[in-house]
Order: sequence, then C-alpha cells, then structure tokens
Amino acid sequence: MIRIALYQPDIAPNTGTILRLCACFGMEAHIIEPAGFPVSDRAFRRAGMDYMAQVKLTRHVDWAAFEAWRRAEGARLLLMTTAATASHLDHRYAAGDVLLFGRESAGVPAEVHAAADLRLRIPMRPGLRSLNVAMAVAVVSGEALRQTGTFPAG
Repeated sequence: MIRIALYQPDIAPNTGTILRLCACFGMEAHIIEPAGFPVSDRAFRRAGMDYMAQVKLTRHVDWAAFEAWRRAEGARLLLMTTAATASHLDHRYAAGDVLLFGRESAGVPAEVHAAADLRLRIPMRPGLRSLNVAMAVAVVSGEALRQTGTFPAG
C-alpha cells in the first residue's frame, strides 16, 4: 500500500481533495499536525465530501510522533520537493512507501529534509515553481500505484 503524508497542511480544500484521492485509490493518509486549519472546517469537509468515511486517516500530533510511527513501521520516506534533483519518474516505488508532501506555503524544514530516505521532484518546464499540492499528490501517487500494481481493480 502506498501511503500519503501531509506535513502541516495549511489549505483545507487541498487536504480534502487529497483525502478524497486516497479514499478512491485505497491509499492511507497521514496528517502531521499542526494543520493551518481546524480539521472539522467546512471547506475541508466540502472538498472531501462523503468520501471521508472511506479513507484510512491517521493524525500525528507532530513531526516527532510521525517519525516514531514511521520508524516502527520500517517505512521508507520519500519527500516530494522542488529542491530535489531526482525525478519521481526515475524512482522505483515499493508497497509501504510513504510519499511526503510539505506545506503549501513553506514546504518542510531542514530536519524533515534530513530525515527523508530520498528526495524527489516532479519535472516541469523551466521557470515555473510548483504544482498545487493536490495535483502533485495525484501525479506522484499515480506513478507509484502504476509501478507497484496497486491501483484498485474496480
């Protein structure tokens, strides 16, 4: 199973969209708090719609709690970042990988970069900064699911 982790997300509709994607594709979702919005926020629920009951969501109170969980699971941490040189298309994904995406406004701090087993980027045209985080999750998770053969059968 591919897992999606969001580091301190700060835009509720993006998070709701990502959780809906996780529900549809059968991926675990992890939110590393604090989030920049109340998780019960109306916009968050609106984007997630009635899919929220279909996603396995784990909330971690902070980075340390998430790292303790990840290490206990023995899961590889793949950080998606514009600072990486390696393309997400050139990586070999494995079931159990955790794909980590940073805050929309600030990415992730140096300690999170240092903890990642690998840093990957989505190739884009020169001069453009980044995709919307929900779009980035869709692009990378689609490739990871394709490679691992774990797209839902339905």
